[in-house]
Amino acid sequence: MKRFPSDPVAILQHLVRIDSVNPDLVPGAAGEAQIAIWCSEWLLEQDFQVTLLEQVPGRPSVVGIKRGTGGGRSLMLNAHLDTVGVATYAGDPFSGDLRAGRVYGRGAVDTKSGLAAILVAAARASAVGLAGDVIVTLVADEEFGSIGTEEVLRTLSADAALVIEPSSLELTTAHRGFAWFELCLTGLAAHGSQPELGVDAIWHAGLALRALDELRQQLNSAPAHATLGHGAVRVSKIVGGDDAATVAARCVLTLERRMLPGESPERVESELRALFTELARTEPQFRFELTRLVARAAFEAEPHWPILRALSGNAERVLGHPAKTRGEPFWTDAGLILEAGIPCVVFGAEGEGLHADTEWVDAQSVRALAEILEGTITQFCGPTVG
Repeated sequence: MKRFPSDPVAILQHLVRIDSVNPDLVPGAAGEAQIAIWCSEWLLEQDFQVTLLEQVPGRPSVVGIKRGTGGGRSLMLNAHLDTVGVATYAGDPFSGDLRAGRVYGRGAVDTKSGLAAILVAAARASAVGLAGDVIVTLVADEEFGSIGTEEVLRTLSADAALVIEPSSLELTTAHRGFAWFELCLTGLAAHGSQPELGVDAIWHAGLALRALDELRQQLNSAPAHATLGHGAVRVSKIVGGDDAATVAARCVLTLERRMLPGESPERVESELRALFTELARTEPQFRFELTRLVARAAFEAEPHWPILRALSGNAERVLGHPAKTRGEPFWTDAGLILEAGIPCVVFGAEGEGLHADTEWVDAQSVRALAEILEGTITQFCGPTVG
């Protein structure tokens, strides 16, 4: 029978050596198929019930379940299989080298360290017998569209979840949400020598930018969230005009709105629509169409949740001190999991270079992560009685 490594750092090194760059980010990239098969075989060797979910061909997610004896709480452990690209990576992005206590390579900290820790922790905790179910979900596409976690949540639920993302062994109890919009401004073409005969959509884009800057100032003047600060709005792209001699008949802006807990995608869309409607009232030739492209709600954990208390207690036990609490400006799949009604916390290893030219993770933090997760699983799911 094939034997797999059981040490989380050795597993991590092997996973880094598997190319799992997201093909939605880099056309033609390897995707998650090979790493999903390896993780599936590892879980099968540990007597997990394993299923591959693959609604999108070539983009599998792994679900491994160890059923409890009954009477305990179920816990989902979630981490993503995919990574960002490697075009600018310095050196071998798939080396998995261990040097001076650090494992190097694309995905080392984001988040193959999480995959390795989940595998080891879930196997160790469930091997002694638990009352509740342990549900391992290793998902595709977190770095782009989160199709993996969305597919998992269509068929699975749990009493709580742990989402493993880099956090320097600190408790991430909140992160901002985001929404992307397209603002299309329609004008009227005319010869540049007679601009009064046209309606300049680019000029109107300037009015929109001014209004958005006023909104930015309002957001910054509002009371700050304890760990996330303020919401944000910005323009990420502008396309407009045909040539130097023609009044622009069209201009399209791509907007990003970063949201705090309590700010829903519907609310921020209404906020933007009201902003541009007021512009149209004061500037009668201002014609706009606002389209929501993608929206993901913010995430915030509640202090009384049992999963947060269990994770916090086990982190303190392993680390020898209380784990710090933090918020993140970026979004994670925890937003989807909480939206599905599953209390969750984000937690992960220590390292640097997420999406950068050199990426590494502290090897000892990976072992500590596995130990903390093992204790949390055991406490939350409950030992078998009798």
